[in-house]
Amino acid sequence: MGETEQRPTAGSRLGAQENAGISTLEHGQKPPVTPPGKLISIKIQMLDDTQETFDVPQRAPGKVLHDAVCNHLNLVEGDYFGLEFPDHKKMMVWLDLLKPVIKQIRRPKHVVVKFVVKFFPPDHAQLQEELTRYLFALQVKQDLAQGRLTCNDTSTALLISHIVQSEIGDFDETIDREHLAKNKYIPQQEALEDKIMEFHRNHMGQTPAESDFQLLEIARRLEMYGIRLHPAKDREGTKINLAVANTGILVFQGHTKINAFNWAKVRKLSFKRKRFLIKLRPDVNSSFQDTLEFLMASRDFCKSFWKICVEHHAFFRLFEEPKPKPKPVLFSRGSSFRFSGRTQKQVLDYVKEGGHKKVQFERKHSKIHSIRSLTAQPSEQHTEVPKQSSSFAYGDNNDAAAVQSCRQGKELKVSTEDTGQHKSPSLKKSPKEGRKVDGAVVSTVEEEEEAAKDRMQQNRPQSQQPSTGSLTGSPHLSELSINSQGGPSVANMSLSPNLSPDAKQSSPLISPLLNDPSCIRTDDEEEVKKKRFPTEKAYYIAKEVATTERTYLKDLEVITTWFQSAVSKEDCMPETLKNLIFSNFEPLHKFHTGFLKEIEQRLALWEGRSNAHIKGDYQRIGDVMLKNIQSMKQLTIHLWKHNEILMELENGIKNSRKLENFCRDFELQKVCYLPLNTFLLRPLHRLMHYKQIMERLCKHYPPSHIDFRDSRAALAEISEMVAQLHSDMIKMENFQKLHELKKDLIGIDNLVIPGREFIRLGSLSKLSGKGLQQRMFFLFNDILLYTSRGLTASNQFKVHGHLPLYGMTIEESEEEWGVPHCLTLRGQHQSIVVAASTRAEMDKWTEDVQMAIDLAEKSTGPAPELLASSPPDNKSPDETTVDQESEDDLSASRTSLERQSPHRGNTTVHVCWHRNTSVSMIDFSIAVENQLSGNLLRKFKNSNGWQKLWVVFTNFCMFFYKSHQDNHPLASLPLLGYSLTIPSESENIHKDYVFKLHFKSHVYYFRAESEYTFERWMEVIRSATSSASRTRALSHKEPHAY
Repeated sequence: MGETEQRPTAGSRLGAQENAGISTLEHGQKPPVTPPGKLISIKIQMLDDTQETFDVPQRAPGKVLHDAVCNHLNLVEGDYFGLEFPDHKKMMVWLDLLKPVIKQIRRPKHVVVKFVVKFFPPDHAQLQEELTRYLFALQVKQDLAQGRLTCNDTSTALLISHIVQSEIGDFDETIDREHLAKNKYIPQQEALEDKIMEFHRNHMGQTPAESDFQLLEIARRLEMYGIRLHPAKDREGTKINLAVANTGILVFQGHTKINAFNWAKVRKLSFKRKRFLIKLRPDVNSSFQDTLEFLMASRDFCKSFWKICVEHHAFFRLFEEPKPKPKPVLFSRGSSFRFSGRTQKQVLDYVKEGGHKKVQFERKHSKIHSIRSLTAQPSEQHTEVPKQSSSFAYGDNNDAAAVQSCRQGKELKVSTEDTGQHKSPSLKKSPKEGRKVDGAVVSTVEEEEEAAKDRMQQNRPQSQQPSTGSLTGSPHLSELSINSQGGPSVANMSLSPNLSPDAKQSSPLISPLLNDPSCIRTDDEEEVKKKRFPTEKAYYIAKEVATTERTYLKDLEVITTWFQSAVSKEDCMPETLKNLIFSNFEPLHKFHTGFLKEIEQRLALWEGRSNAHIKGDYQRIGDVMLKNIQSMKQLTIHLWKHNEILMELENGIKNSRKLENFCRDFELQKVCYLPLNTFLLRPLHRLMHYKQIMERLCKHYPPSHIDFRDSRAALAEISEMVAQLHSDMIKMENFQKLHELKKDLIGIDNLVIPGREFIRLGSLSKLSGKGLQQRMFFLFNDILLYTSRGLTASNQFKVHGHLPLYGMTIEESEEEWGVPHCLTLRGQHQSIVVAASTRAEMDKWTEDVQMAIDLAEKSTGPAPELLASSPPDNKSPDETTVDQESEDDLSASRTSLERQSPHRGNTTVHVCWHRNTSVSMIDFSIAVENQLSGNLLRKFKNSNGWQKLWVVFTNFCMFFYKSHQDNHPLASLPLLGYSLTIPSESENIHKDYVFKLHFKSHVYYFRAESEYTFERWMEVIRSATSSASRTRALSHKEPHAY
């Protein structure tokens, strides 16, 4: 090794100071002893395509060579990287760090060893060093060039644009064209050059380090990021590919992921000759164990893949390097292979402790002569990184990743912790219930599902499309994959981890009216219509203002027309409350009626439907927005009253049974498609929508555009209004949510009290003497409730018990109870054991419960008594009674709605119950921001034509209308638990701007009119199908006072 430091090193070539490098060993450990003897020269190909030669003793273990490379690069986080080489059978294998180099590389003179990324973490923010991220970016560049990292053209162009930005700096058309002509990042690059330069134009001022960060942010969300495919066959002989990632073992067909086995579900990995075996942990509701078997090309291939799996499991799941097994006395059985090196946790801890020197480096390919410090803190790294551009089309989840941006401190993250599909605990199927409202039958989820299946069977054409059943035909892959429908090809990548509901539970509400053949549009009609309209992005942003304004006006009419008309017929509301509500909503309705008319007139001019000879002056929207937003400021006095309106209405309901019954009956009308108090908050939510639209418009326009100044002024005006009302809005949303939850619960006295904040609700399995039983949990900042769904017509949830958070502890207990994703909650007087459906769900609950416990500890003391009477099952985990609901349990507090009355069965709480998932207050806040409406074409899996519908997306749900003039939706589709993907070639869609929603066997295709609207629908729907990670804590300095 001494000789390697005498020649020009990789570190010196990159501009680093000459030194002996930085050890990758833990502090206090000694480096491995270098055996004396003859030196051998090993050629190493670096990620920047240069070659270095290292002289190491021939008897030295592989770790000596690996450390030598890391030292040359001054690479602190070298544990993410490995050395790869072709063995004597020309099979690419990883260098074993414990075995002598000479025993692995038989002919070193004829072998080039590659230094590449071996372990891809779920989040590139875990990479603390800029040099590490730079090397990861080089790996992404290499994978793109070799065709290993597959994605659609839009995502490819965006990735390359960030690489170009890091290499040549800001956009210059001449320089860009020359650079792209000389550098081929992918095959057939010429077709994408214009798109690459279009994206590159948006990266002005972005440093190379920021470009690396953005590149990895996009790449990490691609399904093939860090994936190396290993050919295999299942038991049925179907050709598949196996891969291993940080989350577990993945199964692909082609480049489409069709199954995943999370580490938490894998009990044992082994191989026997050519057979690779995965032994799964027993399901929570069954005693059998399942072993999966895959056949690989040879024993060597099988053993090589098994080794990689062992290493990935150890690196990402263990806290420290596993200890070697004791050597057997007589003979050994099985492989003695083990992971060697630091685990990811040890690497993170070491870097955070700062036990290394600060060094600098220079980028080989970059023409920008900026040298950056390696040791920026994570917080600094994030502040350097600009928000990502959203001005491109979504093609799949790779695109979705690229448009994610931080809004008002809420960072939307797609969880990669647990992207596998899992079986969930089986849920008891609730009895079918139906009710009649206004002469129309409104069915429960189960009834509608069966009716939909019958209609689909009757309407099925003779020549069906190819089935979207299991691609593999393998019983193993079919039964273990929630989403084993027709696999997408390269572009079909799931945007969200699939929640795993029980197979017996239902899916969306579907109305027979939506299957009206008269609504089917031909493709020719759509093509002719598309050619008539403008295609620029600003036009579609303006059109979004119009479409969402139509929905907003309809929501105002729910209060000003329908609710007011119903109130006038019933003597149930005090005059003071009537005046307070309608005197503040009517001016808003009048103003926005004129506003919508003005927007539609401008769009008509823009489209050339009138005054077609006039062009430029009317191809903008900023002036209309500025004028109306300035006029809107005069209505602020009415917006300030909404807090008072909401509280006075709830007080009136509390004090008057007649008003309570009236509001409950009104909520059951079809026109009131959301909880009544949600409509009272709509004017405040609308201000946030204006702000987001103007932000997109300002981002789209160059400063020289004729509309830029007005748009920027309008953005400043609306931002000021939002800032003034924002704190009140947060308090009101929490207040509204508490009252909404109160209507879903039985057995509660004082849910809504000053200072209480809602945090999360969702379905968990609670361990009792009878095994695991499904329960609905409600987490607040001071208490945790658990409930079961009632067996009465009300469909409400009966409170079984509560745990004050003051003094509570939470711990994982999978090993103790033998149940996957298991948690033990220990209160001062009671403990319960619960299990989540997936690892991702468990992590969300763990994070939120721990945060709530911390809040409770900081409060003055234990929470006040919550329940009307002691619940029947406040018991420890060894309880032996099965939770049932009796008539006596229905005598709850009269502050809630009548318990025996019909109750809306498709609320978020019920959807979470059926889909076995959860949502948090942050998810609700994000849902408020992600609302959209407009025309979409819809197609069922086995139907022929496309049906035009007016679609409103809000509150995690799509509502379908025949046109925007309809007063109530025909049907709704709750999206919690659905997966959002792009159709594959095998699905024979062959249309632009199509996205696919699927949940088990339910598949829906939707087609947007333009690239921009396609992006927007993908963005907002992803917010519902992928529950957000907690990226910000609730504000606790200003408790919600009512």
